[in-house]
Amino acid sequence: MTGGILHGRAALVTGGTTGIGRAIARRFLDEGAAVVITGRDEALGAAARDELAALGPVRFVRADAADPEAVAASVEEAVGFLGGLDVLVNNAGVGVVAGVLDTPLEAFDLVMDVNVRGAFCYAKAAFPHLEARRGCMLHIASDAGVLGEVEIAVYSVSKAALIMLSNMLAIEGGRRGVRSNAICPGDTEPGMRHMLEPGAEERPEDVETWPLPPVGRVGRATDVAEAALFLASDRAAFVNGVALLVDGGMRAGMRAGMPRA
Repeated sequence: MTGGILHGRAALVTGGTTGIGRAIARRFLDEGAAVVITGRDEALGAAARDELAALGPVRFVRADAADPEAVAASVEEAVGFLGGLDVLVNNAGVGVVAGVLDTPLEAFDLVMDVNVRGAFCYAKAAFPHLEARRGCMLHIASDAGVLGEVEIAVYSVSKAALIMLSNMLAIEGGRRGVRSNAICPGDTEPGMRHMLEPGAEERPEDVETWPLPPVGRVGRATDVAEAALFLASDRAAFVNGVALLVDGGMRAGMRAGMPRA
């Protein structure tokens, strides 16, 4: 696309092969950006790349956010392909369906390694490139990081930490021309592929059991993508250090959600 609000911008979207990350990559391409997406699954990455290629310049780079060396290598490959970097979207994430005391240590470590340390490593690796072009960072947190959910306790802890990481980056980075903001989606179709019970390999689809937000529907990946587009654009040039809820009103008050009919 020529003339979009991200025309000529270069973006790296981690965890960009499915769900929210893929929707963000698509929306950025729609608005004129060139995009690199990362993920751990080669087949999903190839499928996403092939689908998105019709919209603009896009590349898939295999990388595990829990591996600092892979993070650094993926940033360098992205910058080489894009010729620089204007936007980092820290979207890669995993979760575990368990109370805090029922969460195995290895599951705790994995969630923290991907959701917090991975985002930290990407921010560190990308920062010099973002600073050179006065770019920005977006961190995909969760409404569970604003008000914790017992059923996904450690995920909630990790997303609260990610929001605070974004805030600290907003202070230090803002002084050097790099904005940092967090987006906090509520329940968003089709759900996270990597939100699993301990030891499980696949997440059962449970969208129909989710409570409805006050707006009367669950979220869509495109809802989050629109928020990301705004925060990545010059329209948000004075927006720094926010945690933007995209949840249909679920966190507007206690028991705001509506049971399904």
